[in-house]
Amino acid sequence: MFKLSKKINSLPPYLFLEIDKAKRKARAEGRDIIDLGVGDPDQPTPKQIIESLCAASQDSKTHCYALDQGMPVLRQAIARWYKNRFGVTLNPETEILPLIGSKEGIAHFPLAFLDEGDYSLVPDPCYPPYKGGTIFSGGRPYLMPLREKNDFLPDLKEIPLNIRKKSRLIYINYPNNPTGATAEKDFYGEVIKFADKNKLVVISDLAYSEMAYDGYKPSSLLEVKGAKEAVIEFHSLSKTYNMTGWRIGWACGNEKLIAALAKVKSNIDSGIFSAIQLAGVTALESPYQFIKDMCSIYQERRDVLIAGLKSLGWQVTPPKATFYVWIKIPVNMDSIRFSGMLLEKVNIIVTPGVGFGKYGEGYIRMALTVSKEKIKEAIDRLRKIS
Repeated sequence: MFKLSKKINSLPPYLFLEIDKAKRKARAEGRDIIDLGVGDPDQPTPKQIIESLCAASQDSKTHCYALDQGMPVLRQAIARWYKNRFGVTLNPETEILPLIGSKEGIAHFPLAFLDEGDYSLVPDPCYPPYKGGTIFSGGRPYLMPLREKNDFLPDLKEIPLNIRKKSRLIYINYPNNPTGATAEKDFYGEVIKFADKNKLVVISDLAYSEMAYDGYKPSSLLEVKGAKEAVIEFHSLSKTYNMTGWRIGWACGNEKLIAALAKVKSNIDSGIFSAIQLAGVTALESPYQFIKDMCSIYQERRDVLIAGLKSLGWQVTPPKATFYVWIKIPVNMDSIRFSGMLLEKVNIIVTPGVGFGKYGEGYIRMALTVSKEKIKEAIDRLRKIS
């Protein structure tokens, strides 16, 4: 008999795989599913990015192993994009590292800093790789509850001193998945002071920075004074340019943190396919109007969904960013049972809040990744059981 490691056995089932199984089973039964579960953009990758990939893939020079550090032209494009978007200056030689999607970088980063028994401070609910990466590295996640009464920001004062002394990393994710919450620079300033006092590395996940509404513009943690002393920030082209399947993102920030992640990655992968890197350059150099148009689509969908849910008497706050809506369950039922009931009775897939952590219980997450017509149909279906 094969024996699995303690680390693999300590991982919870990966939420999105479980949802995908349920979705495939329902569709195999011929059911008309409305999928508000996994956050995967339904709009295509822009044409100029696809054309850039096609052209680059015809060049045999792109068929070799990629540079582990990423192509200079991509790192330079990332530096220009960060400067234009956030006013943050990055050295493309030492402060930027392209990734095979930000997820792999976030999951691999703890391998460089956590020893057996060390803690990382993890928000809960959260994107699952924060916990998974900690566990794979031999570390222990310490959960920072994200509560509605605190605008889904962690209360850093709640973290016990004995935990702080054993902690090496703290994860920060705003705009937030799954809650859609946002954070301002005064909170980021508190995080930097807290990290400095407790000798912590700050891992900032900024994957949703460009998905914002009503004139709101999210900030980068790197904009805060002193951030480069302790911050590594992860970004992605996945949601910004509808490139989830392409697997391209980056880490940036403190050069020692970047170098440590690069050392881990050099022992694990061989870089991003060069043609995809060149397509990434095209994406970053594309007119910003595409992002504005994309946000207009999601904002319209958000407004339709919020209005519909409120008409049913559900408690819901319109998010200022992300393409997620975090919803308090309107009946006395746990999130897995409620999500299962929606699939069984009205063929709607949502994500149970507890799948993001125990403090997500009592909520479900809906993604704005279907047309507004489908969202209206979902509301009509929900009305039948409300």
